[in-house]
Amino acid sequence: MIQEYQLRVLPEIAANEQRLKEYLVLEKGLNLQAITATRILKRSIDARQRTIFVNLSVRAYINELPKENEYQPIIYNNVERKPQVIIVGAGPGGLFAALRLIELGLRPVIVERGKNVRDRKKDLALIGREQTVNPESNYSFGEGGAGAYSDGKLYTRSKKRGNVDKILNIFCQHGASTAILVDAHPHIGTDKLPRVIENMRNTIIECGGEVHFETRMDALIIEGDEVKGIETNTGKTILGPVVLATGHSARDVYRWLATNQVEIEAKGIAVGVRLEHPADLIDRIQYHNRNGRGKYLPAAEYSFVNQVDGRGVYSFCMCPGGFVVPAASGPQQIVVNGMSPSSRGSRWSNSGMVVELRPEDLNDQELKIDNKELTMPHESTVHSQSSILNAQLNMMFFQEALERLCWQQGNMKQTAPAQRMTDFTQKKLSYDLPESSYAPGLVSSPLHFWMPSFIANRLSKGFQQFGKYSHGFLTNEAILIGVETRTSAPVRILRDKETLQHIRLKGLFPCGEGAGYAGGIVSAGIDGERCAEAVKAYMI
Repeated sequence: MIQEYQLRVLPEIAANEQRLKEYLVLEKGLNLQAITATRILKRSIDARQRTIFVNLSVRAYINELPKENEYQPIIYNNVERKPQVIIVGAGPGGLFAALRLIELGLRPVIVERGKNVRDRKKDLALIGREQTVNPESNYSFGEGGAGAYSDGKLYTRSKKRGNVDKILNIFCQHGASTAILVDAHPHIGTDKLPRVIENMRNTIIECGGEVHFETRMDALIIEGDEVKGIETNTGKTILGPVVLATGHSARDVYRWLATNQVEIEAKGIAVGVRLEHPADLIDRIQYHNRNGRGKYLPAAEYSFVNQVDGRGVYSFCMCPGGFVVPAASGPQQIVVNGMSPSSRGSRWSNSGMVVELRPEDLNDQELKIDNKELTMPHESTVHSQSSILNAQLNMMFFQEALERLCWQQGNMKQTAPAQRMTDFTQKKLSYDLPESSYAPGLVSSPLHFWMPSFIANRLSKGFQQFGKYSHGFLTNEAILIGVETRTSAPVRILRDKETLQHIRLKGLFPCGEGAGYAGGIVSAGIDGERCAEAVKAYMI
C-alpha cells in the first residue's frame, strides 16, 4: 500500500528518514515495522515565524518497496541520417533544443563559439589570477552558457508546469540530484553542473548529432526571405534551418542583425550591483535566530521587491552561501554575477540588486554616460538608418558604457569598485572594505557618485526600504560590488507567436534568453524545446 501525506514538521525531522517514519507513526497511526520506505515528493521551508517549519509532501510505502523511478527517463534514438538543424549556442536553450530535436527525429548540429565546459574553467581562473578576459571563453561564452558557472538555479515562475517537470527530469537523467524534483527552489550547484552538461553533450553526439566548439557564427546565409544556413569563423558553411540560441551577451550577433536589417527591437533590462553579506548574518535575519541556521537548515535565501519612483527595485539571482564572480565577456568591461556550489557553504551570501530600465528611460539625462565609442558608426549608411540602428541597440550601448565606466573605476583591471552598503545610502566613501568572495579583488569607490543617478538614487531608497522590512539587512557589514548589467538580453529578436520563426525570415528560430524569450535556465530550456517543435513543423 502507498499513502501520501502533507506534513508540516521541524527541520530536524525533515532531515532524517528514521525520525520522519517515527513522526508518521505518532501522527498518522502507522506501524513502524510496516513502513518499508519513504519518498519526499516536495519540500519547502516556511521561515515566516520564529519557529521554522519544513513543508513536506511525503509518500510512505507500507509493506512494499518503491517500484517507480525517481525521475522519468527519455529514450533518445539515433538520428545520424536524418535532416539536420543548426543550433547556434550550447547554453540551456541550445542543449534542450538539440535533445528535443533528437526526440523528434532530426539531427542537431550545434556550433558554440566558446570552449567545452571543462576547458572553460582554465580561462575563468585566469580572470582572477591574471586579470585577463578571453572574449570567446568566459563566464558568458562556452558550453553550458552563462548558467553553467553561475549556480545552476532552476527556479522559474513559468506556468508551464509539465514542461518544467520535463526539464528537471532531463537534468536528473544526465546526472543531477533528484533533489531538484523535490525542492521548491531547486539548484544543481556550479560544482556539479559541468558534469551534467557534459553528459547532455555526450547524449547528443551518441545519437548522431554534432557539437563544434570554438566555432563562432559570423553570418546568417539569407536567400530572399529565408535563412538557409550559417557561415562560421572557421570558414565553414553549414546548411539548414537555424535555431539562434546565442545567450544574452552575444553583442556581435545583435550588431550583425541590426546592420543587416534583420528585425529586432530594444528591450527593457535591469541594472545595478551585487550585494554581498556575511552568510551567517543573512541566516540570523531570515531564520529569526541569533544562532543562525543551525544544523538542519540550508543557507538562508531572501527576496525583496519594491517600487521606487516609478521603477521596480528588486533582488535578483540570490546566491546563499555563494561567491561573486567576474562575468565580463570582453576587454574594458567589469561585470559581476553570483554563483553557489551545491553545498551553499561559503561564508558569504549575495544577490543582484537591480533597478528596472525601460527603453524610453534612456532619454533621461540622469542615464547619460559619455562614451563616444559606443555610437554606431555611420560609414556609408544614411542618417535615418543610423538612427534606426541606435534605437534598436541603445540599451546594449548603455550596458557597454556602464561596464566600461565600471572598468575605469576598477583601475582598468578586473578589480571591481565596491562600497559598504550604509556608506552608499549616506553618500560616503568607504575608507576600508570587508573581506569578500570576489577573487580578483576590490577597490573602494564612491558608487553613489559615478553610477547614473537614475539607478543609484533608486537603489539607495530601495535599500532603506528593505532595511525597514528586514532589521539588520541595511548594514556596513554588507558591500556593493559594481556592476550587474547582464540580467537579460538588451534586445528582442522579433518572432511570430505561432510559428516561433522570425517575423520575416523563414527558417530562423530566435530562441531563449539571448533572443528575449526566457529568463533563466529552465525557461530557456522550455523555449528550446518549443523552438525544436516549431522547426519540426517547418520541415514537414
